[in-house]
Amino acid sequence: MEKHAKPDFVFEVSWEVANKVGGIHTVITSKAREMVAQYGVDYFLIGPYFKDKLAGQFEVLEAPAYFKKPFSDLEKEGVKVHFGKWLIDGEPFLILLDFEGIKPYTNEIKKELWNLHQVDSLGAGIDFDEPVAWGYAVGKLLARIAGTMQDKKILCHFHEWLTGSALVYLAKEKVRVASVFTTHATALGRSLANRGVDFYAQFERLDPDAEARANFVQHKHQLEKTAAHLANVFTTVSEITSLEARYFLGRAADIVLPNGLDIEKFPTIEEINRKHNIQRNRIRKFLMYYFFPHYSFDISQTLIFYTAARYEFHNKGIDVYIDALARLNEKLKAEKSKKTVVSFFWVPAKVNGIHKKLAKSREVFGDIQNSLEEVEEEMEDAILYSLIAQKDIKVSELLDKSMVLSLKSKIREMKSEDGLPPLATHELAEQYDQITDALLRNRLTNKEEDRVKVIFYPIYSSGSDGLLNLEFYESIQGSHFGVFPSFYEPWGYTPLESAALGVASVTSDLSGFGQFFKKEVADKEFPGVYIMERMGKSNEHVVGALADVLYHYTLLSRRERVENKIAAYRLAARADWSIFIRYYFAAHAQALLKL
Repeated sequence: MEKHAKPDFVFEVSWEVANKVGGIHTVITSKAREMVAQYGVDYFLIGPYFKDKLAGQFEVLEAPAYFKKPFSDLEKEGVKVHFGKWLIDGEPFLILLDFEGIKPYTNEIKKELWNLHQVDSLGAGIDFDEPVAWGYAVGKLLARIAGTMQDKKILCHFHEWLTGSALVYLAKEKVRVASVFTTHATALGRSLANRGVDFYAQFERLDPDAEARANFVQHKHQLEKTAAHLANVFTTVSEITSLEARYFLGRAADIVLPNGLDIEKFPTIEEINRKHNIQRNRIRKFLMYYFFPHYSFDISQTLIFYTAARYEFHNKGIDVYIDALARLNEKLKAEKSKKTVVSFFWVPAKVNGIHKKLAKSREVFGDIQNSLEEVEEEMEDAILYSLIAQKDIKVSELLDKSMVLSLKSKIREMKSEDGLPPLATHELAEQYDQITDALLRNRLTNKEEDRVKVIFYPIYSSGSDGLLNLEFYESIQGSHFGVFPSFYEPWGYTPLESAALGVASVTSDLSGFGQFFKKEVADKEFPGVYIMERMGKSNEHVVGALADVLYHYTLLSRRERVENKIAAYRLAARADWSIFIRYYFAAHAQALLKL
């Protein structure tokens, strides 16, 4: 941005500022350091004020003198302004709006949206009404700030339809600010994809406004479309979302702003293998008490696959992944392969508690571990002696008779005589579940002869969840391969995060991330991230192609898997914010030219 005049003030606006809801929160927090480095004390993030979400991350500060009058004026209209610092990397300034006082006027705001831009919000719920009221308050604040700084160049960057009412207010009042609007996923695109509609193949035939009404997202769609046209510069997070916006919103992106990450927060290439071994061994212990009460298999010949996503069965490609796993299972069984693949589905759902059989085997396994830890030093001494003396050692020489009998008793207690290992770690609250239904339909039931085992892990990973006891990134580090064959994925952070953790994966060319790096990894022996074609392909083709990738990965040697880990890490480094942030600065500079 050195060739362009910088704005005097930058206000970045999002419902997810200090309010974690989804991926936009990750975008904003991970790039904050780069934004502050560029704009310094003239950079401000604006979000909603939710007191219960601010513990430990918001430091209250006295507002600068030039903000005091705008803040005071806004408070007279029922909007309390909280100013401070966000305690994340970069420590950006925060302006948080408590919009309770403006909520009673929500219907009047919605009426104005209809009168000005035909945004039909009749029957809209709180998920629309609250952001609209807050956004209107943001518009009022920015108008008052601009009114006291008429000689300054002010740049306002808005994220998603949730900020759309702010743009409407600024346009209505003819406030002189440069504006950028970013859509991370169109409301209509996500809705159609959820229904399994392949809209990529029928853009020309779809009537976006009619489809929005049919899918009951007309309010969000129309506000999003309005914001896209009101902004000086319109941006999306990927080329594929720009294509979507062109047809659904009537405007393609002026600039694409790909999502990056802060590579400094991830392990170095030297640390990756060490961390993988540590977390893999922790996962292996979990697998032992999950499966071994029923039957055993060679844990050293076991590969850990995983997918991790919101519960969007079709959008995230969970459906085709399960179908592909079934094909992989049959192929490995037919070949009498010695390999076992265990696939985790880290997909949060409503649960009633840990599966009873699993809870029991976990307790007994823990008891066995504790018993062995008590005699660990004596066993080490005995093993050391046998090695030096060049003598074979028997279990009876490591453990006394009473300990052996006690351990055998506990192992018998852990053994299960009935049924198979559960498909899910927890009792599911819903009677019908798409994931378990698809697993059963594909005969992935964790039978002893199955070479592919499955574990639906329907809770958010944490270091104290009572089972794996691993944080999300630790779970990824312990795995061998990530699977993200998304049908609808405007960007796709998880394969990027996996790569930064040194874990290879597969994703699709319908994800923004996949499209961005498709040419980069094409035809490479060790791509690190495999990018398969989904655009214009049938489900049958996609399942077959994905099964081939999964099978290929089971055939790789340890050295080849390490080569893929290194390639994945290097690819992630290409998406560091220090590189991608330039797209933001270019969008800001372009908007300033339109002031």
